[in-house]
Amino acid sequence: MAEKVKYFKRHCKYTEAKIDFIDYKDVKLLKHSLSERAKIMPRRLTGNSKKAQDRVNLAIKRARHMALVPYVVSRRQTGYSI
Repeated sequence: MAEKVKYFKRHCKYTEAKIDFIDYKDVKLLKHSLSERAKIMPRRLTGNSKKAQDRVNLAIKRARHMALVPYVVSRRQTGYSI
């Protein structure tokens, strides 16, 4: 029988830092919730709470609309090749 893999519990960094409002203009803060291809990372990977993840999603979508965060990143910019 295979041994159980122990995972560590991720904690929401927004509730630990007591951030109530996630500003869409703060791109440096939003980059932690984006992958290298500029996709929004899920809660299970970031460890965000439900409320914080909803706020992050809304802030990223607003930042994309204002052209602060790209919608799509090409493969050439990331260094991937087919």
